[in-house]
Amino acid sequence: TGGAQAIPIDGGKYKIWVKKVGSGPIHMLTLHGGPGVTHEYFECFEDFLPQAGVTFWYYDQLGSGFSDQPDDTSLWTVDRFRDEVEQVRAALSLESFYLFGQSWGGMLGIEYALKYQRHLKGLVISNMTASIPSYMAYANVLRSRFPKETLDILEKYETKGEFHAPEYEKAVFETLYKQHLCRLDPWPEPVDRTFKHLNPKVYEAMQGPNEFVVNGTFKDWDRWKDLPKITVPTLLVGAKYDTMSVDDIRKEGTLIPRSRVHICPNGSHLAMWDDQEDYFSALIGFLKDVEAGRFGARA
Repeated sequence: TGGAQAIPIDGGKYKIWVKKVGSGPIHMLTLHGGPGVTHEYFECFEDFLPQAGVTFWYYDQLGSGFSDQPDDTSLWTVDRFRDEVEQVRAALSLESFYLFGQSWGGMLGIEYALKYQRHLKGLVISNMTASIPSYMAYANVLRSRFPKETLDILEKYETKGEFHAPEYEKAVFETLYKQHLCRLDPWPEPVDRTFKHLNPKVYEAMQGPNEFVVNGTFKDWDRWKDLPKITVPTLLVGAKYDTMSVDDIRKEGTLIPRSRVHICPNGSHLAMWDDQEDYFSALIGFLKDVEAGRFGARA
């Protein structure tokens, strides 16, 4: 369709799918979560951003969606994905642009900013803490609140390593996903479609079987001490019911010098869906404030 293109990376070895939406003067490249999900859950952006003068790019990372999906586990590392983003940026000739990352995409955005922030006008880190150990600590806080019968099911299958048993997956969905990932019932079709298209090989190689068992390549990732090096205007978005700790999001705001923190009062991990008006008001407000030169660090 109009605006879509395939970008060669790694010397033409692989192709990355991107799609341009809108024609406004504010340019934003999006980094989806996962790892291994797709751009599809960002489709609600079309209802808000183009009308506000924002041109944005959908971008399926390698191994995801419409991009190539090689079967090579050596590819699934944080450093390689960070440098993939730079290849995509260069191919799109983006300069002084905004980088938007949500969840795993927020981690990737932090990594990109720490190496390549000379290209950025601003950064949006949505629903992501600054370390996987911090993320896991809060996941265990949420888990401790589950009913005993749910905890018994989780422990039963985790002891056996049977993370894809239907009873186990149902317990995770009912307690974690429906309460802390997206609180709409039923889930919006683009969200449902995104998870149907998840590439488990990428997800499990980098994260692990699920949110409670993180044993993949990024399990030790921690950037708390490096956040002060990010000097571009930064928006940090969290949500009351998120899988990420609100306290962690606020802590990020104390460490990134030119940052603004926004907590969606009714949202979860996908607050762009379940607290939509509040989420996009904060995002568009940030973009317009930076554009107008009136950005200030405020909660």
